[in-house]
Amino acid sequence: MSEFRSGFVAVVGRPNVGKSTLLNSLIGDKVVIVANKPQTTRNKIRCILTREDAQVVFLDTPGIHKPKNKLGEHLVEVAKSSIGEVDAVLLVVDGAAGLHKGDQYIANELAHVSTPVAVAVNKMDKVDDDLVEQQLDQFRPLGHWPQFPISALKGDNLESLVNHLVDQLPEGPQYYPDDYVIDHPEQFVVTELVREQVLHLTRDEVPHSVAVVMEDMKAREDKDLIDIRCTIYVERNSQKGIIIGRQGAMLKAIGQNARGSIERLLGSPVFLDLWVKVRKDWREQAHLVRQMGYKDE
Repeated sequence: MSEFRSGFVAVVGRPNVGKSTLLNSLIGDKVVIVANKPQTTRNKIRCILTREDAQVVFLDTPGIHKPKNKLGEHLVEVAKSSIGEVDAVLLVVDGAAGLHKGDQYIANELAHVSTPVAVAVNKMDKVDDDLVEQQLDQFRPLGHWPQFPISALKGDNLESLVNHLVDQLPEGPQYYPDDYVIDHPEQFVVTELVREQVLHLTRDEVPHSVAVVMEDMKAREDKDLIDIRCTIYVERNSQKGIIIGRQGAMLKAIGQNARGSIERLLGSPVFLDLWVKVRKDWREQAHLVRQMGYKDE
């Protein structure tokens, strides 16, 4: 019988190349939020894939980008710090969009590490069959690394990708129980599900200015119901008005949409109480970034 393999794989790439969608597909459960906006992921989240022969702990990192504020600096440092802590690195690129200068920037960072690197060329389901090789050729200059054309959305070629990553891992113990898919507590996932709906339903600069903080979460003693109270923080009064909406319509929609996902996560009916508060320019101040839950690990 072959030995059990285990280890850590950092998932890196530009914002919005599909890292979170890929991890949700690999794990087979919704563990990280997905939105059609950059910088969706803000924390370093460990997503756990357990097979009979291996356990792969994926580190879902924030997209590496040119930072514009203290929050941005924090996100980039979190992503870069992951590269030196793992057994393998998976660089995700957008195969439909083609090579971007940001991909080359990340590849240059990876060129200085001894950790094995693989490239997942995502969104290939959006590429015409006769253009596949042409699109893949664009990414070969990134480095002499194995390349896997995939579709995270449809699940294409993910098994081959995982098999390759497992081969890069050392023999080792199973770090987490079989039923673990994420190393963050439920409270963290709940706040992320609320933030996901803000990303989906609002527009312009509001999503980047939003943080969601858990204030209270407890089960009622007299019925099957969990009371949850969260605060949505923004930087300006105008943003607060957008999130609340006319006669509270936007905030109600955010709560209704998030509640369904939260109830599936917790397996129980939920009463979700959302508040919106202004914390001026919180992304520009390191101590406020930490207060919002974005701590160094």
